[in-house]
Amino acid sequence: MARKKSTGGLTNLERFGGTVFFVFYLLLLPVAAGPAFRLAGELLGRRINGDLQTVIYYYGLFAVTVAVFHRLLGQTTRRFLDNPGLTLKTAGIGFVGLCGLNELAFRLAGAVSPVRVNLNDTAVSAQMSSAPHMTLLILLFLAPFVEEVLFRGLVFGGLKERSRGLAYAVSCLLFALLHVWQFALVNRDAAYFLLMAQYMAPGLALAWAYDHAGSLWASIGLHAAANALSALRYFTG
Repeated sequence: MARKKSTGGLTNLERFGGTVFFVFYLLLLPVAAGPAFRLAGELLGRRINGDLQTVIYYYGLFAVTVAVFHRLLGQTTRRFLDNPGLTLKTAGIGFVGLCGLNELAFRLAGAVSPVRVNLNDTAVSAQMSSAPHMTLLILLFLAPFVEEVLFRGLVFGGLKERSRGLAYAVSCLLFALLHVWQFALVNRDAAYFLLMAQYMAPGLALAWAYDHAGSLWASIGLHAAANALSALRYFTG
């Protein structure tokens, strides 16, 4: 059996450029995107509707991610091609574990927080109602690709060289923070931060998939499968 290779291997340029991009993506872009699109619409003399904004937003993130991390992506693709069975097996095991942990985390979040809502399902339902085909593309590829390269490739891969435990903890916390802080800000309710528990379990499973398989394609595939499950709930619920 081929021995799996370690994750990591970021260049100094990927670390620096990726960190700048990551901070912008995590903290600035969510609040700056709306005003930027409104300004662009005024300059162009036409309104950029919400669906078009979403397309530009995610394709822009995808393009920047490829440009900044092209070496890491080439490296992780070669690891996948070296042992595709390990990647597929890891994604499958991770999906089973993620479903169980996700249910536990959702119940835990509901027990400690007065806000009883699954933020991921709420966001998916809103997007699917307005633009189902585009939303599926985002859910099944663009969002998993960008988030896995940043949270697992950059954060987990970079910190793992110092401490595997630290890499798991920080990547999971930041992944959870991304998905809740805007709700807390918009609703002016710090209780939303308690819902970070909903995303700790997926973050843990995704980090494990990358760590175990040695390829980002394992965590990207797992992330896509989890998002597909959320989309399926929309069509069947």
